[in-house]
Amino acid sequence: MVSTLLKALLAVVIGLGALLLATSAALWPATSRDAAGLDPAGLAFWTALCLVAAGFPVHTPRGSMVNVSFAPIIAVAALGGPTAAGIVALIGTIELRELRFEVPWYGSLYNHAATVIPAVAAGITFQLLAPGSFQTGSLMSLVAVSASGCVYFAANEVLTAIAIALRDAKLFRVLLVGSIKAFGVSLLGLAPVAWLMAEAYRSIGPLSVLVFALPLYTTRTAYASVVEIRDMFTQTVTALASAIDARDPSTKRHSEWVSRIAEDIGRVLGLGEGQLEELKWGGLLHDVGKIGIPDAVLLKAGSLDKEERERMNEHPRKGHDILKGVKKLAPELPIILHHHEWFNGSGYPDRLVGEEIPFLARILHLADAFEAMTRPRPYRLIPLTTAQALAELHAFTGIQFDPRVVAAFEKTEWAKGAVRIDRDEDPADEVSIPMLGQVAALRAKGVTANSSPAEAH
Repeated sequence: MVSTLLKALLAVVIGLGALLLATSAALWPATSRDAAGLDPAGLAFWTALCLVAAGFPVHTPRGSMVNVSFAPIIAVAALGGPTAAGIVALIGTIELRELRFEVPWYGSLYNHAATVIPAVAAGITFQLLAPGSFQTGSLMSLVAVSASGCVYFAANEVLTAIAIALRDAKLFRVLLVGSIKAFGVSLLGLAPVAWLMAEAYRSIGPLSVLVFALPLYTTRTAYASVVEIRDMFTQTVTALASAIDARDPSTKRHSEWVSRIAEDIGRVLGLGEGQLEELKWGGLLHDVGKIGIPDAVLLKAGSLDKEERERMNEHPRKGHDILKGVKKLAPELPIILHHHEWFNGSGYPDRLVGEEIPFLARILHLADAFEAMTRPRPYRLIPLTTAQALAELHAFTGIQFDPRVVAAFEKTEWAKGAVRIDRDEDPADEVSIPMLGQVAALRAKGVTANSSPAEAH
C-alpha cells in the first residue's frame, strides 16, 4: 500500500521532472542543439551508452540500486546542456525490469524523474560555470564538470533517500548518510572520467569514448563486490547464529528476533547506519559464547543453582573471547560482552552501572529480555503476552533496563503488539494481534540478575 505522503512525493517529483525538462528546452535551446554537435545521432549515441551503463545495476542493502550511468549523463550535461542531459537521463536509464513490468508504473516514473531532475540541474550548473560550448583542454570545463557531478549526485541521493524512507519507514538521515559513505567517493570519482569522455568525444570522435567502458565496468564490479562481500558476511553470521540457537529447540531464531528488535529500537533512537549494523550483528552473535555451556546447564528445565548460574554467566565473556580475533567484529565485542549488565550494577560479567554500560549493549539487553519473555523456555513453558512483558520492563526500568531504551522500545511496533514472535514464523513476517492480559505490580527494589523474571538463561 502506497502511503499518502509517498503518493504526494511521487506526484511532486514526477511533475517537477517534466516541468524542468520542458523549461530547460525553452531556456537553453542552443545548448541542446549546437553546443557540442549533439545532433540526433550524437544524442542517440550517448543514450545507448547510458542504457548499457544503467543496464547492470547493483542492488544495495538499503533498498536502492546503484549503476554507473552517472558518467555518461554528466558528460552529456557538459556537451549538450540541461535539455540533452535530461533526455539521456529519461530514456537512457530504462531497465529490463521496467519493460517486464516488474516495477509499478508510478515507481518507474519516479525513478526516471529522480534522474531527470538531477541531470537537468547538472546541465544548468555547467552552463552557469562555463557558458557556451564545451571547451576542450579547458580547466574551467573540468571544474564545471566536477561541480555538475556534485549537484547531480546530491540531488539524486536526496530524492532516492526520501522515497525509500517513506516507503520502508526508515530515517531519511540514516539512509542518506549511509549511501554517501558507501558510494559517494567512488561515484564522485567518476566526474573526471565524465570530463575525459566529453574531451574524447569532442577531440577524437564517438568511438574513442568506448575506451572508457573499462573504468566504468571496473567501478560497477567494485560496487558489486562490496555488496556481495557484505551479504556473504551477513549470511555467515546468520548461519552461525542459527547453529547456536539450534542447540535448544526453544530458542529457534532467537538471535534473529533479538537482532530485529534491537535494530528497531535503534531506529527510534535515531542511531546512524553504522550503529544499527553493530546492533544487527551483535544481536545475531550475542549468544555465541553458549557454545561452551554444557547441555545440562543450557537446557535445564528448572531454575539454575548457584554453580550452574555461574557457568551460564560465563557465556558473554566466552563469546567475546571467541570473536575477538575477527577484526570486522571489533565494534560488536563490547555489545556481546556486556549485554547482560544491569542498569543498577547487579548484572554480569563486570557489574557495570548506568552509563558505564555501552549504550548499544543496553539496547540489546532489553531486546534479548523481551524476546525471552515472549517465547516459551524450558524454565517457563507459557510465554508472557506483550502486555505482560511490557509490565516487566516498566517494573525493572532504572533497575535492569535503561529508562531511555525502555521509552524508545515503547514506540516500536513490538511494544504495540503489531509484531508477534512465533518460533515457526519467518522473521520477515509481521502479524497484527491484540495485546492481552495484565499482571500485578512487581518488585521495584532489591532484585538482581538471578531474580528478575526478565532475565533469560
